[in-house]
Amino acid sequence: MFLIKKDLVIRPDRNNAVTGGILSGFSAGLLGTGGAIRGLTMAAFNLEKSVFIATSAFIDFFIDFTRTFVYFNNGYIHKEHLIYLPFLLVIGVSGTYPGKRILHYIEQDKFKTISLVLILLIGVVTMVNVLVKSN
Repeated sequence: MFLIKKDLVIRPDRNNAVTGGILSGFSAGLLGTGGAIRGLTMAAFNLEKSVFIATSAFIDFFIDFTRTFVYFNNGYIHKEHLIYLPFLLVIGVSGTYPGKRILHYIEQDKFKTISLVLILLIGVVTMVNVLVKSN
């Protein structure tokens, strides 16, 4: 809808943010991922690209940080895997510099379109995977 009706914006108020957070959390619990719904919510708020990315990165960091302890306590991550965490952190942080430089060259309206197209593709791929697994 946001790709077709470019001027459609949802007010970034508390109720809409909470609703987006609930839907994202529900999706994460049900499907294992809620980032697409969170991204769609932030795109609907028409956030400036650097605010969009910083907010998403902040949320992702804390979700992944807490998820690490949950996975470890439930036996999905073993002690021998913990050696990789500092390297993954360095890789993630070092990717921000080239990402920031690339972002500088992308105009705000194109950034929103790219984000929405990627979210749409995630949805299509998820639906195809569900349909393929159900057959």
